[in-house]
Amino acid sequence: MPIKTLGWLGIARFGLAQASLGSIVVLTTTTINRVMVVELSMLAIIPGLLVAWHYGLQVLRPRWGHGSDNGGKRTPWIIGGMATLAVGGFLAAVSVWLASNFYWAGLTLATVAFTLIGVGVGAAGTSLLVLLAETVKPERRGAAATVVWTMMIMGFILTTVVAGRFLDPFSMQRLVAIAGVVTGLAFLISVLAVWGIEAKYAEKTVAKPEAEKVNFADALKDVWQDIDARRFAIFVFISMVAYSAQELIVDPFAGFLFNFTPGQSTSLSGTQHSGVLMGMILVGVASSFAARAKALALRNWTVVGCVLSALALTGLVGAAMVGQAWPLKQNIFALGFANGMFAVAAIGSMFSAAAGQSSREGIRMGLFGASQAIAFAAGGFLGTITVDILKAFTHSNAISYGSVFGLEAGLFIVSAFLALRIGAPQKSTAANLVLAAQP
Repeated sequence: MPIKTLGWLGIARFGLAQASLGSIVVLTTTTINRVMVVELSMLAIIPGLLVAWHYGLQVLRPRWGHGSDNGGKRTPWIIGGMATLAVGGFLAAVSVWLASNFYWAGLTLATVAFTLIGVGVGAAGTSLLVLLAETVKPERRGAAATVVWTMMIMGFILTTVVAGRFLDPFSMQRLVAIAGVVTGLAFLISVLAVWGIEAKYAEKTVAKPEAEKVNFADALKDVWQDIDARRFAIFVFISMVAYSAQELIVDPFAGFLFNFTPGQSTSLSGTQHSGVLMGMILVGVASSFAARAKALALRNWTVVGCVLSALALTGLVGAAMVGQAWPLKQNIFALGFANGMFAVAAIGSMFSAAAGQSSREGIRMGLFGASQAIAFAAGGFLGTITVDILKAFTHSNAISYGSVFGLEAGLFIVSAFLALRIGAPQKSTAANLVLAAQP
């Protein structure tokens, strides 16, 4: 148990670190992605593959979490991961500038950059969340998730709005300069945010002797055999595929069908994250009353968020068909609002599922993080390649983008049904016995 638990100021420090991590990632998934597709006329699958690669590398999250479990310290993993992420984020911007003159050299550097981004996010993010879960009271974990993710979304908004403002009139040199400022500040802030927290609040631990260290494969198998952990990991995967399939196509969609400039489409991402922020705040405040009102439980907010996300994505199908007369900004805000509701509810549940599990916190958090990362890799890849394939057959941006938004809406409905099973009591049926017996 912690020596003493974090107060709200300490939780806010974790929020600063998470916001710093997200501010680097958001530049790659919005601005750099859009510049590749629109300004450099690359196929959407190229940034899709790069982002999928950086998420795919995070399948190693359980291994990194297991390493911090055995090593007894989370802070070195956080700082080292953030340094790697910052270098990768800056090189991603440089690679776009290089590709504008030397195509294959630029793509080669982009591959290196996104590799560093994937390693950095996985190493820093896993230990950051574990350390937060270990140093807050169990009853505060849902609220802590809301605070941390709210601050992260505020970082998204600040980064996209400020970057969007300074990107116009657009130039590659301007993009590189902005990326340098963002990545440098993000690393500095994250280090200052987490410095000293583990020593003051976490249990005094030392690296485990070799005789006490658990084999990674055995530890992972033990966690996966927990039916609640398995259910939650599957829900995270399906819902995050639904969420991430639109992440890499919204900016190009706004550019092609609504004639948005790079600065305007980057600011549109800020609009979406503003909606996410409002949705998270709503759930964070309302869930504090969950003990007195079961209707306000996190699971129910997750279901509502999934259903509303499906409705908002259906609206984007309409936007693709109607064109510039559609209230795109309002629709994107609504999508962000719904995404924020389900995301913070799911994250609060993840904290409770990972913390206090007999020295398995790192590997459990890594399992959930890996499910999310693999889903983001699959979602981003499937979203972009589907757009490219449909364009080749239909020669229509409206049909291509609208179809992907419709498929995402369907996945969110499936996610809503899966969310209803989170925390549900197990019944002694043959089906459940078979499920429980699965490796």
